[in-house]
Amino acid sequence: MDANPSHGLKEPQRLPFESPKIRRLVLGAYWTIIILALPFWWRLTSIERIALPSDRVSAQLDRKLVFPLDVQLDAPSFENSSPHLARELNKVLVQTLRASPTWRNLDIRVGMGETAGARNRVGDRHADQSPVSNAYTVVFGDHTAVKHPRQLVVTPENASVQRLASILSELLAPEISSIQEQRVIQYSNRYRLAFTLLNENAASDHLENHLFPILSQLNILHNATVESQVQYHAPLAFEPTEFADGNTSFHGVTPEDLTVFINSAEWSLSSSVSNDPVLHFVLFVPSSSRQPLCILDAHGSRTNQTAFLLPQWGGIFILNRGAQDVMTHLTAADLVPVFSAFANQLIALLGVPSLPRNVSSDVASPLSDWQLDALLRRRTSENILNSQQTLDSIVKLVDQIESMPVDQKVKGDVHDALSALEEAYRSAVESPAVPLRWSSEALSLASHAFFNPGMLAMLYFPAEHKYAVYTPLFASISVPLIVALGREIYAWRRERRAARNG
Repeated sequence: MDANPSHGLKEPQRLPFESPKIRRLVLGAYWTIIILALPFWWRLTSIERIALPSDRVSAQLDRKLVFPLDVQLDAPSFENSSPHLARELNKVLVQTLRASPTWRNLDIRVGMGETAGARNRVGDRHADQSPVSNAYTVVFGDHTAVKHPRQLVVTPENASVQRLASILSELLAPEISSIQEQRVIQYSNRYRLAFTLLNENAASDHLENHLFPILSQLNILHNATVESQVQYHAPLAFEPTEFADGNTSFHGVTPEDLTVFINSAEWSLSSSVSNDPVLHFVLFVPSSSRQPLCILDAHGSRTNQTAFLLPQWGGIFILNRGAQDVMTHLTAADLVPVFSAFANQLIALLGVPSLPRNVSSDVASPLSDWQLDALLRRRTSENILNSQQTLDSIVKLVDQIESMPVDQKVKGDVHDALSALEEAYRSAVESPAVPLRWSSEALSLASHAFFNPGMLAMLYFPAEHKYAVYTPLFASISVPLIVALGREIYAWRRERRAARNG
């Protein structure tokens, strides 16, 4: 009787694909593919790190932008004054500028008329003369005011060294308080101005007259896009408190209520799809049951204010027309105080410095040359400082995170930003608008390099995350292959040993 009866099934060892040769060929194919894929995997996962100009960036941190300013005292007007007036004026301005943390980069030269070529300087002392765009004149007049172009008229009473130095320092180097600085929106070369009429009930030429002249003068700094909308149901997020005032009553909004006046949950104030910063100007018309809606002071007393400002966001104007007056149409007379308030709020939000209290303006335009120049110099200094800090942050991040990629685009943006900063330094002797354009370009390039998608992603994807991703993938594949390879090597060595002994 056959010891191995035939049952119609083949033994596994005798199957063609279970032979040692086929099994080892299959295993070898896997390892061949892995070995051949290693260079591609290494190339695709390697990080490109191009060297950045760290030395140039470090050198930029020590550089300061200097604005040369030329102040000419009209010789015929000051002929009876002390011949040493310009020299004494320089001394006072030196002390003022050195005490200012913001305006130490001003290089003022004061001279008397025709002798302006040999004028003294405040700050750095250069021999070349400033262009006309940086020249300011001071003359006598019957009242103290600023005129076009870049002229200051002073009365004899204000022609003393101390008073004249105080006026010039406030015009050329206006200080901004911490409260005012918090109101000013961050610089951008493009803004969107959104004007919204909110009617609490569910039921232009003024831009051209009040705002367009300001925007026209500020187009050197900002390119503004104006849009508007009307909403007929805009409820408040809080309930104003009702107060009795004799035979009448009114509703009051406390300072705490002003901080939550904007009902973002129900007011659709979103602008059109754009990355430009938006400044909102809201005209709020209370319902007839809540009119008049008044703003209260910190002591709970009624004030005459009808508008308030939200720092870096925009402004709100509350328009009351009486409980019996149905708000169906806004006349031109109704909108005059509204847009006048919006114009003042826009000036405050953009950081335009105000004139000194004892100085008026005799120019037809809303802003004088002195105000525009001071704003241009301030924004230029801010842009250069922010550009320097951004470039320094890029270099520090790249040095700190070894796995952060630096491609040719990042290097190009950094080089272009440094070149723009150099141009800003060179053009400081020209019109203030020229260094502003270069500083704005430097800030834009530095920000573009800092927020490069490749670099930004590595801030949130450290090396530990790589191990967490690759370990589950490669462990499940490599363990069976390694075990099979070891087993085949052991079987091959055993076969060789058996063949040698047999």
